Amino acid sequence: MGDVLGLIAMAEETVKREQAEELARKLRRAEFTLEDYRDQMKQLRKMGPLDQVLSMIPGMGSLKGVDVDRGEQELRRTIAIIDSMTPQERHDPSVINGSRRKRIARGAGRSVEDVNRLLKQFAQARKLVKGLGTGSKAMKRLAARMPQLR
Repeated sequence: MGDVLGLIAMAEETVKREQAEELARKLRRAEFTLEDYRDQMKQLRKMGPLDQVLSMIPGMGSLKGVDVDRGEQELRRTIAIIDSMTPQERHDPSVINGSRRKRIARGAGRSVEDVNRLLKQFAQARKLVKGLGTGSKAMKRLAARMPQLR
């Protein structure tokens, strides 16, 4: 339990309350954008080395054989790709066509496949977030189990 408390303390140091409330509002309304995705990755990096953060999560500390350095590299690469996008592309990824993907890839020093992979991961994350919205069946079931959430 001490590790979880340490993780919470570390998160409180790096995340401002207003930012957390704004993100929660966006998640409830399913308005999660690539900028929010990037900001979450940056906050994760501010919390310290990835292996240290993962070791504080219950059940994750025993992950052996996981290439943490590669994970940190991927975070940096993902942030670079998102930073190479225009504000419009970050807000609405559906406008990203083939030529835009090529420009983003060149700007980030990555391949078009890397940009495609990021967009696919983001679409999956957005779908997951949408499924956790306040009107979803999953949230209603969770609220029914936890009366204090009502």
